[in-house]
This record gives sequence, C-alpha cells and structure tokens, in this order.
Amino acid sequence: MSEFLGELIGTMILIIFGGGVVGGVVLKKSKAEGAGWVVITIGWGLAVTMGVYAVGGFTGAHLNPAVTLGFAAIGEFAWAKVPVYIAGQMVGAFIGGVIVFLNYLPHWRETEDKGAKLAVFSTDPAVRSPFSNLVSEIIGTFVLVMGLLFIGANEFTEGLNPLIVGALIIAIGMSLGGATGYAINPARDLGPRIAHALLPIPGKGGSDWSYAWVPIVGPVLGGIYGAVFYRAIFMQDYTAVFWGLSIVVAVILIAAASSELKKNASVTKIEEKIS
Repeated sequence: MSEFLGELIGTMILIIFGGGVVGGVVLKKSKAEGAGWVVITIGWGLAVTMGVYAVGGFTGAHLNPAVTLGFAAIGEFAWAKVPVYIAGQMVGAFIGGVIVFLNYLPHWRETEDKGAKLAVFSTDPAVRSPFSNLVSEIIGTFVLVMGLLFIGANEFTEGLNPLIVGALIIAIGMSLGGATGYAINPARDLGPRIAHALLPIPGKGGSDWSYAWVPIVGPVLGGIYGAVFYRAIFMQDYTAVFWGLSIVVAVILIAAASSELKKNASVTKIEEKIS
C-alpha cells in the first residue's frame, strides 16, 4: 500500500466513524438522536483508534496534517513526504464526508436545523469569538501532539497504542472540546466541509467559510508548537522555531484575553446603565 493511499484510507475511516456518530446524535429520527456529547467524544476516540489500527503499520497513521507537520518540524518525519501525507488526508476526509452523507440519506430532509447538518461535517464554536476560538484549537492540538509524543516515549503491550491514542482523543474532547467542537485536525474539518458545500443536502444552508480558517490555522500552530515544545522541554533542544512560535502563541493568547476582557467590560457597563 502506498503512503498516499494509506493516509487516505485511515482518514476516511476516521471521518466515517467520527462524522457518523455526530450524524447519529444530531439528525432527526436517528435512533441515536440526542445521545449527547459523551457519545460523540467516545465515538471520535474510537474513530481515531480504528483509523490507526487500519493503516498504522503502513504509514504510522498520522491522519492529521497538524501531526504530520509537527513531527516534520522536529525531524521525526521527512519533509519530502509531507505533501503526499496531507494530500491523502484531505482526499480521505472528503470521501469520508460523502460516505456519511450517503449513510443518513433519509435524515437530511427530516432535519430542519441547518447548523445540525453542518455539524455532521465540520466544527463550529459554541461562542463565536475568533481569537478565543483560535486559542482553543491551538491548545487542543498542542495537547494532542504532546500526548502522541508522550505515548511514543513509553512502552505498551504490542497493539495497544491505538487504544491509548483513542483515549487521548476522548480526553481532549471531554475536557477541552466544548468550546469549538475540537477539530484539532485541519483535514478532519476542511475535507468534510468541502463535501458539505458540494453535496446536494436538502436545506443545508451555507458551509460557514468565514470560520473555516480557525480549525486550519489553530491546529497547525498548536501541532507544530506541541512538537517543538516537547523537544525543547524534555530534550533541551531549544530551536529558533520554538522561540518564534512561543512569541506567536503568546501574542495570540494575549490578544484573545484582551478581547474577552473588553467584551466583559462593555457588558458590565451596559448592565450598570440598565440597573
């Protein structure tokens, strides 16, 4: 199996199970309708586990451009292979989105909520605030890549690693995912979002392209920073990339905090005037 095909199949499996569990929970007249966030996070964790089991022996099962870029940034992966891996991940995510659409064919017309239909394919924030949403995606992907490197530094019973990785995804979803739906993977969000835009989904509405940059930029920054941070702190390898990204991330964090504090101050003034 080629590396392109391996990443394509693994990411396709990821989206079939991950997007599929969201569809089951949010689409009308599904038997899983209303099952909730816990079911979604467990479903996504198992989705990653199955994707890793499927192609881990062929490609290492990155299934995520943020992981590929992060590993390449610290020399754990060849830069020459990055385009092939990311291309496979994007195509696989798109195909996975199409398969989820086909699985729930009767349910699209039964569901009036345009946001629910889009949620099957891509993420959106619980509270729309671009800098804060970006911070959430950076943090989630930072933890993901750091966690993968932690897992790689330990020895587990053969064949157990995919389950541990799946547990990491569940932990991120339950602990940090409530803010943005935790894309933590540009392909996971962009590939199915493109599928949503192209597919003939009844009453689907727009694909929210104004937000689409957040689950791309956030995971890329978080993934690379997680990798170089791990290398700097645990292996004392302080590179220019580490210092540069530290500054970029710090600026984003300060900007997000400043923006939210200003909003809070404005709300407080309005409440004081009303009272």
